[in-house]
Amino acid sequence: MNLVPDELWDRIAPLLPVRPTRWHRHPGRRPVPDRAALAGIVYVLREGVAWRDVPREVVGCSGVTAWRRLRDWTEAGVWPRLHAALLTELRRAVLLDLDDCAVDGSHVRALKGGNHVGPSPVDRARPGSKHHLIVDRHGTPLAVTLTGGNRHDVTQFVPLLDAVPPVRGRRGRPRTKPRRLYADRGYDFDKYRRLLWKRGIKPMIARRGVAHGSGLDRVRWVVERSFAWLHQFKRLRIRYEHRADLHQGLVQLACCIICLCRLSKGRHRTSPIEGETSQ
Repeated sequence: MNLVPDELWDRIAPLLPVRPTRWHRHPGRRPVPDRAALAGIVYVLREGVAWRDVPREVVGCSGVTAWRRLRDWTEAGVWPRLHAALLTELRRAVLLDLDDCAVDGSHVRALKGGNHVGPSPVDRARPGSKHHLIVDRHGTPLAVTLTGGNRHDVTQFVPLLDAVPPVRGRRGRPRTKPRRLYADRGYDFDKYRRLLWKRGIKPMIARRGVAHGSGLDRVRWVVERSFAWLHQFKRLRIRYEHRADLHQGLVQLACCIICLCRLSKGRHRTSPIEGETSQ
């Protein structure tokens, strides 16, 4: 089972913090290689098992060691830097389209509480959290935020835009914002429309009380597909981490894996806008 392909390891290895060198004459057990620890993290992310149930014979380390590396690398900011680097590669390969972006939110149950947990209005007020996601025209994750389950989606308009890293890869200034932003009726507030216009972004938000069939769904469906991609990682379907930053780190790692798959395949796909073909 190759949990950490060379394409992922080659990009993440330069970003990992350097541990102090241990000389052979010092007693004690040698530290587990970083690649084995990353395999343990990816195993938990994909299979959704508890950290104590990570099979050492499969990944090469214990679940406790994998959790500690996840903690250390999250605190060191490894995942946002990896995500920004992959977005730059995608734009250089003409596989990223930032002109049209879409946003949405998704509820997950939080079993152990912690920060960014609140009563979910769609789950009988049980404790839950919310993933807020912004994607490009093809569904590539650009940024993700985590809030309590009782937070309204529209409150994450500005935080999501601020979380999008400067995307380089082409001549000129790096891109930091879309030209048009698509959203459903839950984002229908004139206050936030004005905020988007001030940032130079054209809001394409469905109006409440207007019959369906406006045509926005042919663009907005890509964010729903991206949530389906994220929830293929079983650890993200339910929030088990008490620490919000660790759950956020797992979500960001999943976004990085999605970006890497998009980059490695590089297939011609049909765009949701006017049947164009992405290249």
